Amino acid sequence: MDELWLIGIGTGSPDHLTRAGEAAIRGADTILIPRKGAGKSDLAELREDLCRDLLGEGGAARIVHFDIPNRDVSEGYLKGVDAWHDAIAEAWVGALRGRASGKVALLVWGDPSLYDSTLRIASRLDPAPRIKVIPGITALQALTAAHGVPLNDLNAPVTITTGRRLRDEGWPAGAEALAVMLDGETSFQSLDPDGLHIWWGAFLGMENEVLVQGPLKNVAQEITETRARARAAHGWIMDTYLLKRRD
Repeated sequence: MDELWLIGIGTGSPDHLTRAGEAAIRGADTILIPRKGAGKSDLAELREDLCRDLLGEGGAARIVHFDIPNRDVSEGYLKGVDAWHDAIAEAWVGALRGRASGKVALLVWGDPSLYDSTLRIASRLDPAPRIKVIPGITALQALTAAHGVPLNDLNAPVTITTGRRLRDEGWPAGAEALAVMLDGETSFQSLDPDGLHIWWGAFLGMENEVLVQGPLKNVAQEITETRARARAAHGWIMDTYLLKRRD
């Protein structure tokens, strides 16, 4: 590939694409779309729908699929993820091998630079293509907009972390607000809920959007049950949440 364009698509809603993102999809020669197995086919279909809406049935860009390899963390999380990223980079190259790919686009959930590894995977390509990042609406923007709340309180910082860190290490020392990404195990359940308020959302900006907010001790169970039902219904879920201390 000559160029690799990483296009942020928010949580999958067409409204989360910027005009720059739309122009990049129209200008790409090849669009790489990952497949994560039959149970998560909606993820590929959503990307394909975005492309069809912008390109029409006779669009110039060629869609090429690749299969996401399995991740093995039996020898440690970081080592497993590092090997997994190598395998994904190889999957990109394998999908494009023998094709005149030119300008290649990847549609990235959330944002290419916010708790996403696409840039790290792209750095493993050899020879290295020119990389261009086109941000979209991030999951955090979509979450706070859906709830109608600011990300931070007046003159207060926000810590962005993962569910894994929250579960293993607890509430970070000195933090006043936490934006939690990539939490597949509702790790807020590991916290002392007293004095905490949560704003949680899934499928943000989409027709099946789900929102819950309130004191954590009152809504933790509701979020856990709602999340489980939504995941069972769709085969996948993309959710995030904001936690703040409240008197």
